Amino acid sequence: MTQNNVSMAYESDFLVLGSGIAGLTFALKASRLGSVTILTKKERADSNTNYAQGGIAAVVEDGDSVENHLQDTLIAGAGLCDERAVRVLVNEGPERVRELMALGAEFTRRADGTLDLGREGGHSHHRIVHAADLTGREIERALLAAVASSPNIRLLEYFCAIELITEHHVPGARRAGVRHRHCFGVYALDTRSGEVVPFRARRTLLAAGGCGQVYLHTTNPQVATGDGYAMAYRAGAVMADMEFVQFHPTSLYAPGRRDTFLITEAARGHGGILRNGKGERFMANYDDRLELAPRDIVARAIDNELKKSGDPCVFLDVTHIGADDFREHFPNIERECAAMGINVGSDYIPVVPAAHYQCGGVKSDLAGRSSIGHLYVCGEVACTGVHGANRLASNSLLEATVFSHRAFLDIEAGWSAASDERLPEIAPWNDKGMFNVEEWIVIEHDRREIQQIMWDLVGIVRSNVRLLRARRRLQLIREEIEEYFRRTTITMELLELRNIAETALLVVDSALMRKESRGLHFTTDYPDVDDALWHRDTILEKAVL
Repeated sequence: MTQNNVSMAYESDFLVLGSGIAGLTFALKASRLGSVTILTKKERADSNTNYAQGGIAAVVEDGDSVENHLQDTLIAGAGLCDERAVRVLVNEGPERVRELMALGAEFTRRADGTLDLGREGGHSHHRIVHAADLTGREIERALLAAVASSPNIRLLEYFCAIELITEHHVPGARRAGVRHRHCFGVYALDTRSGEVVPFRARRTLLAAGGCGQVYLHTTNPQVATGDGYAMAYRAGAVMADMEFVQFHPTSLYAPGRRDTFLITEAARGHGGILRNGKGERFMANYDDRLELAPRDIVARAIDNELKKSGDPCVFLDVTHIGADDFREHFPNIERECAAMGINVGSDYIPVVPAAHYQCGGVKSDLAGRSSIGHLYVCGEVACTGVHGANRLASNSLLEATVFSHRAFLDIEAGWSAASDERLPEIAPWNDKGMFNVEEWIVIEHDRREIQQIMWDLVGIVRSNVRLLRARRRLQLIREEIEEYFRRTTITMELLELRNIAETALLVVDSALMRKESRGLHFTTDYPDVDDALWHRDTILEKAVL
């Protein structure tokens, strides 16, 4: 396999945008049919998958059932899940987990050789398959090793996607009155050379990950800047349920630290107790399931405790578990705490909520198809209907592998005809412009301002006043960025800023559309669930062409 050799033809049968579990599992299967190009904007392991600590939920042991998993998911989703999609997930998930093991993923096992299954909030049974507390990293390792051995896959690092290629970029298409959109690939920036490269493909999989960097505090890596949402929306894809941003209840409270470290929910599943600044266990005041309530409930409970007390954090108490036991199950967390001077055997762990997962996204069907022809979407960037108003813990990795497999099956069924499709000629990227250092110094502050606006006004608890204020400020910032983008040489920093601004507005506009409180969306103006809105998606679509 050739790495970063773009002197080869910029055309392949399949183009995959993203190198997480969704993109890599699809690429491995698609490589049986033809050539595959994977683009990732940093190094290949920079993805939300690699940061996933808890595990992958699946029914792999007697005593549990897919019906239990189904009901747990529906309950967590607060009435907004697509039950068809959830049934696909829970029924097909165990086989996808077995595929990962066959590829070499090594999950934690008990002394008798059986899988050591954990339990997390919202789950009625122990069903979390994990590799200690670094599950995502182990899955990513196994998948990348398999990709590296495939001669049909070309993985290119340091390519940042700019725009999806559609009829909008085909000379004469608009004059001919073409209305139905298809995707023919992507324009991408080679961040090392500064060259804009068109990558054409017969089928494109958008698996670009999440948008945690829209917020000031997030468990997501630096690359999670909402690129896939923004590109798809600009291309005219239907977006759904972007208001449902999941805040992980327990990230490590570490003022001044640039990245946010996640304390996996499995730590609470293993017996961890949440306490306020007075040392009081408070979850009994909010939910009978205590620390194992769904994430939206736990995050709002913590938010309320912090507002009542004025404290900067609450605490996770694992002292009763014992340092040796905790270290055995969560070695990475124990090391991180020790580096900060926290002894998990005697000290409470300071924690705060942080933006963690986008439950909405590019709307897709059960085969992973978006509303744009030839564009498939999988992973966090997709809205399959599985998560509804709140994602059940550890369903995300499962969803990514289940629906990327279904996308492959859909393509495979018609590939004999699709493989001969002729790709249209496209217009070259217009990269005229000059980079103005003084203006960039000003505009780069927009990223921090967007993140602060979203954290302060579009966080765990919302209101119309906050949302409308956020929208006014974000629109001005986006207009400023778009003006700068039209006359400036492109950099990755500018592309990320542009996408953060677009994605932030998608979240705000969706939140303004939902006139109720459900799951992850809680607004003081409409504090109750409105059953008249049951099973209704908030839909956004931009008119193009």
